[in-house]
Formats: sequence, C-alpha cells, structure tokens
Amino acid sequence: MARKVSLSALESRSARLRLKIRRRPYSGPSLARGVALMYRRNKTNGTWVLKASNGHGAYWTKAFALADDFEDADAKTVLTFYQAQDQAKKLARGDDDPGSAPITVDGALNAYRRDLEARGANPYNAEWPRLHLTSALQSKPVALLTATEMKKWRDGLLGTMAPSTINRLTGCLRAALEQAAQHDKRIQNRNAWETGLAGLPNAQEVRNVILSDDTVRELIAAAYRVDHYFGLLTDTLAITGARPSQAVRLRVEDLHDHPLRPKLMMPKSAKGGGRNRSVKKTERYSVPITAALSRKLKAAVAGRARCACPPRTPEARSAELRSGSVDRRRSRFARRVEAAPYGGAAACTECRAAPRAPRRATCTIG
Repeated sequence: MARKVSLSALESRSARLRLKIRRRPYSGPSLARGVALMYRRNKTNGTWVLKASNGHGAYWTKAFALADDFEDADAKTVLTFYQAQDQAKKLARGDDDPGSAPITVDGALNAYRRDLEARGANPYNAEWPRLHLTSALQSKPVALLTATEMKKWRDGLLGTMAPSTINRLTGCLRAALEQAAQHDKRIQNRNAWETGLAGLPNAQEVRNVILSDDTVRELIAAAYRVDHYFGLLTDTLAITGARPSQAVRLRVEDLHDHPLRPKLMMPKSAKGGGRNRSVKKTERYSVPITAALSRKLKAAVAGRARCACPPRTPEARSAELRSGSVDRRRSRFARRVEAAPYGGAAACTECRAAPRAPRRATCTIG
C-alpha cells in the first residue's frame, strides 16, 4: 500500500479552518518528485490545488477539487486530505497503470500527427502549434486546461502574426485537443478550447487581385529568364489555373498531345477537409492547354531518365520540418524559385547537386 503523507496544518478540518483566508494557496506536502499538494483557504469550502513540474524547470498549478471543510467528502468533487493526495498523483502522472495517465497537450499533438499521417494529410499541422506553445502548456494534461489560459495564449500571439494566421494555428490545436477528448471520456472541458481558442473576428481580408494578360505574360517571360523549367512551371500554372502542388504531381502520361485540342489530366488538390484526401489526390480531370505549351511539355519529357532516389515519405517530411532544415516561413512557390537553377523543386537533393541532372521519368514539368 502506498504511504500516506501527513501534514498537521492541512490534515484535519479544524486545522484548515484556523488558517487565514487568502487567495494564494498554502504549501502542502510533496507527494512525489515534481508533484505537490496545496490548499487554498476560502470563506466556504477550501480548494485542493495540484502543483506539478513541467519537466523544464517550471511549475504549473491547477485547482481540482473542494476540501471537506463544511460538507462531507463524496470522493468525487469534495475530497479529504488523503483522497486529495491520491487524486493529485493521478492527475499529475497517472497511477501504476500507464494507460490511465491523463494525456497532455504534447501527447494530444503526437496522437494527432499519427492520425494525419494515417489519413495521408500533412503532419505539419500537428507540429506547427509546438513552435508557439510554451513548455508549461505542452506538459499540462488536456483535462486541466481552462478557457482563460487558452485565450491568454491566443491573444499573446497578436502582433507576432496576422489574425488570419492565428486562426489557422488555433484551428490545428483545437483539432488535436478535440481528438483527445473523443478518445478519453475523462476529458470534459471542451469549453476550454471551444471558447478560449475561438476564431478572431474580421481576420479574413478578401484580396481578389486580377492580373491583366500583359502582366501574366511578363511574369512568365521573367520566369523563363530565371530558368527554363521554372518558366515551364509558371507557364503551366498560368494557363491551367492549377495550384503549384497540383502541377508538380503531373506525370508524363497526363499530357495528351492532340494536334487540335491538347490537354492535361490535372490531379486534384484534395482541398476541402475531407478524410479521403489520399484518394482525391489520385483523381484527375481534363484541363485544356495551348498547343504552344503542349509542344514545350513534350520537348521537356523527351528522353527523360528516371531519378533513382525514392520519393519522400510523410514521416521524412515531418522529421525534416521538426529538425528545422526547411524554412517554415517560406511558401512552396518561393522554394521552387530557389530550386529553379537546377530544374525545379521536384528534383531530389542528389539531383540538385549536379546541374542539368536527369529528371523523374514520371513527372512532366519537373
């Protein structure tokens, strides 16, 4: 049987009622390494407070139950001194069964990343919040989060990023916390992130910029001057209206070089938040192109050799982002600009090491 810790100042009801009423909790016994029980004296029932280490030299505190100062303990919301000890240890690190330990924010993000990878989605959505969460918040159990601290964290991001970016960031964190609540019935505080991480109002500004045909032609010409393959990518985007993430997934067989009606079988972008994203990415739809672009694409794939390097897996991409080797602030389009002297961003590191290296046999525009 686990040893009970005694402390005469908090052990009995009469001893606690002799303490002065104050907002700051009274220090209590140390229950384990990095775990302590505290007591806040109120006008009515006092409050048991958990103090736990975040593993990085700091502590967080959380009131979790009432003391039996003026009513009998029920082992649920009103606890005795010794019942509070057991509950505090369970909340801080779980009991002897590892499966009963409450999931932390860090654990919720890890589970969310695994879910994204299983669904073929971008695992970076689970890694992005870590860049802005404090170590105290990451180590805190999800069941102990409050709307006040979530709102304080969200509002602390103002001035460091645009409101629309904050809404996207908090959306990623809300998804991770909601998934944790769905798999752990002990988490009953959905109000913490539903209210505390509510979207900022008037964050979206519509920027419906329509470029003239002359401007588009100037951009394409400038891209060709940077590099032929980069110009080919820009030309394809301008004519098809596709996203860069769609165009770089084109394959040789997607080009239908008809003499009068050439077209590309463009892969879908898989936008829209559906759970079958990987299936959508394999679907294609017909997009007409000009005969001039068709000739350029046909010439680009003529005699192309296969790149021997295997494609990157989602796990490798996630590890690359966590290690900081990829500048997270750059857009995909900007990275393709930097890779342009080597024939486009579809080339692997080994291919980029040598100019004019052969491109992938399955890719149309590199």
